[in-house]
Formats: sequence, C-alpha cells, structure tokens
Amino acid sequence: MKSFNLFISILVLTGLSVTSLFIGVSDVTLSSILSDAEMRYIFIVSRVPRTIALLLAGSALSVAGLIMQILTQNRFIEPSIAGTTQSAGLGLLLVMILAPATVSIFVKMIFASLFALLGTALFMLILRKIILKSALIVPIVGIMLGSVISAITVFLAMYFDLLQSLWAWIYGGDFSGILQGRYELLWLVGLLTLFSYWVADNFTVASMGREFAINVGLNHRKVMTMGLSVIALTTGIVIVVVGLLPFVGLIIPNLISLKMGDNIRKTIPYVCLSGAGLVLLCDMIGRVIIRPYEIPASSILGVIGAIIFLYLLIKQAGYAKH
Repeated sequence: MKSFNLFISILVLTGLSVTSLFIGVSDVTLSSILSDAEMRYIFIVSRVPRTIALLLAGSALSVAGLIMQILTQNRFIEPSIAGTTQSAGLGLLLVMILAPATVSIFVKMIFASLFALLGTALFMLILRKIILKSALIVPIVGIMLGSVISAITVFLAMYFDLLQSLWAWIYGGDFSGILQGRYELLWLVGLLTLFSYWVADNFTVASMGREFAINVGLNHRKVMTMGLSVIALTTGIVIVVVGLLPFVGLIIPNLISLKMGDNIRKTIPYVCLSGAGLVLLCDMIGRVIIRPYEIPASSILGVIGAIIFLYLLIKQAGYAKH
C-alpha cells in the first residue's frame, strides 16, 4: 500500500512538472519546441531550469524543516521561524557591503550558509538555557530571535543604502529569474537531501534524547552538528539562489507526520515529493492568476502556509484539551 501511495505521489508530481514546463508568458507547446528554434531556446534555458529549481528547493526545504523539528523535538519550528533564514540574510548583506560587485554567487552562498549555521546554533543554545513549559515557547523564541537579527540586517541595509537590493535578493521568493547558469547551486541541496535520507536513522535516534542516544552508542553531538549543518547549508543555498520560501519546512513535515508518524527514513520520500509539489503548485498559480504578470511563489506560499499553520495550531490545541 505504501509503495502504491509513493507511486501515485511520483505520478502526480511528474504531471505537475510537465504542466509547469508549458506555463508562462510565451506560448511554448510541444509542436513549437520541435519546429521553432526560439521556443526551443526558451524551453531549455528558462522553463527546464525553473522547474528543476522548484523541485529541488521545495524538497530540500521540506527535509530541512523535518530535521529541525526532529532535533528540537518541536513540530512548530522551521528555518524561517528559528532565525536561520534571517541569519543567512545577514551574512548575504555583509558580503554585499564588503564586496558588492566582485564576489561570486558561490562565495555569497558560503557566507549565507555560515551565518545560517551560527544563527541556528544560537537558537539551539537559547533553547537549552530556558524552561520550556509549552510547545509554543519554541517558535516564539525563534520568532523573537529572527526579529532581532532582521532588525540588525535592515538597519545595516538602510545605513549602506542596500535595502532595496537586499529585499529583491532575499525576500523575493521568485523563480522568474531562474535561468540556465543561475540555478545549478541547487543541485547541492539535492545532494544534501540524499545525504539526509542516508543518515535518517541517526536523526531518529538523536531525537529521543541525548542520554538515549549515548546509551545506544550514537555520538549525539556529532549527529546534532551534522543536522544543523544540513539545515544551514540548505537554507543558505536556497536564500542565495531563490530567496525566502516561507512555511514549506513547517507545514509539509507536519502533514506527513500526521499520516505516517515520526520515522524519518519512511517519511523523507513523501516529505520531498510533497514539498516539491507544493512549491511547484504555488509557482504555477502565481504564473496564471494575473497572466502575463506573475505573483512570486513566496506570496502564494505565505497565504496557503498561514492557513495550514493555523489549522495545525487549532488541531494541537484540541489534542491538548483532551
């Protein structure tokens, strides 16, 4: 039954991917690709990279959110709520200030990922220092930390007259600028996703607590560092290439876990497929709703994600009463 569900999920995602290839301002069709060199160029240089970027970013962010929820033992957390995304933005801004025109996108990715790692580590350190009386305390702490980091970032951006550039780079969440030669870094997050599946059992054991992990012979600190590194690298790369994609790492792991439980090895394939499908669907909606103009995928995600997040909160509150 599970294999059948996985097959159906792959089939649906394949259908969405094919549909995505033929949606846009230019009327690209199969016949025009075969007969028109210009349409073939648009298809290869723009449509195919955009669809691949959507799949890679959606699946990777969903898995990063799943790992963060497992390691923090809290279902209401993801990189954009834990200060990780905001820290990546700060790192990117510092690169823009220090070397605005001479730094490659690869260097920007390194700085964004490094600051994302530092921000995530700070968040985990704060959680260890406070008493958690409610599951909602964790996202509240993350939102507060993210707000402080965002305030620092905005201040620096205004001081150096880079606010508009920062906003366009980080908070766009727009795939319209994805072209051949600009999305290839996202293949790295695909590799990180495969790596996460390979070490999934270690994350599952680590989520049961430090004492339990040590008792079964697992290096708890190493696994935590490994998990935080995957989260930071994924966030940094996606921020630099695409921008902010809210709620993906929050709602997808929650919805999948409601149906399949908390075994990461079993849920990662479904989390990947669902996350990729959600981002792909939101981008397609943004392309057709006010055609020929586009609404960034991040805006559609923000609306859908907020609704689902409220549903999850209400559902959690209902369980708490019973």
